[in-house]
Amino acid sequence: MRIPFLLFALLCLTGCHATFFAAVNATQPGSGIVAHRDIPFAPDRDLSLDVYAPLHAEHAPVVVYFYGGDWRFGQRGWYRWVGEALARRGVVAIVPDYRHWPAVRMDGFLRDGADAVRWAKDHAAMFGGDASDLFVMGHSSGGHIAAMLATDKQWLASVGMKPRDLSGLIGVAGAFDFLPLDEKAYLDMFGRTADEQARSQPVHFVDGDEPPALLLQGEADTEVYPAEAISLEGRYRQMGEPVELKLYPGLGHEKLVFALGPLHRAAPVMDDVMRFIHAQTAHRDGRYRDDGSVRP
Repeated sequence: MRIPFLLFALLCLTGCHATFFAAVNATQPGSGIVAHRDIPFAPDRDLSLDVYAPLHAEHAPVVVYFYGGDWRFGQRGWYRWVGEALARRGVVAIVPDYRHWPAVRMDGFLRDGADAVRWAKDHAAMFGGDASDLFVMGHSSGGHIAAMLATDKQWLASVGMKPRDLSGLIGVAGAFDFLPLDEKAYLDMFGRTADEQARSQPVHFVDGDEPPALLLQGEADTEVYPAEAISLEGRYRQMGEPVELKLYPGLGHEKLVFALGPLHRAAPVMDDVMRFIHAQTAHRDGRYRDDGSVRP
């Protein structure tokens, strides 16, 4: 079902995000999927996550998906449709909540993200997932969280992991290189000095020890400009790291992420995501051929 984006705009303007996402979730069939909701992963911070798994999943790749919302709002339940869309394609999808500004600043929501990834690694097998095929994925500010975990070693180190424990980073219109900051909220989130702000940028941490990256970006995005994905791609290439950038003509910020589900006909975004996941798992299994194809 095609969701009218005039309706989306009106709902966002009036603040009725819950109403809008309830409508989106109602359009997505859930057959063949098992949902496990409201699982605590950081009870000391009252944080939980939802898991969406294919029926009878066995050694499935695992994706931890961080939703967007300008680091200020959002709820995991709004993104049931993302979890279900991934699960329908054979992925165990984990959608965690994380704390938002102004309750926490950057260190708080990145700590939450790291804890969610650690939980996924420890518990993936319970849902038919394979922790050795673990990906982080996010849209917009959620893409920033995913990218920081995949590049700045300190966050996963705090939970006994490292970026190379991840099989890949999937950034969907992610915020990767967004200095300078001038809005008061961002100055409070990320810091006022140049050094403080520099530590908030994923592009500054790519040093050749990252997992492969797939960067998905709408060319018509006026919220997170394509220059950010292009910048991160360039840094990956400079450091000799595997990276792929997909630019989609005519897609803006919201339309790109909804192409994962209700607007799948707008662009082959989910196909590109799954192709990347399968390529990385095939590399690990030794099934990837030099010509880019994958042996059965």
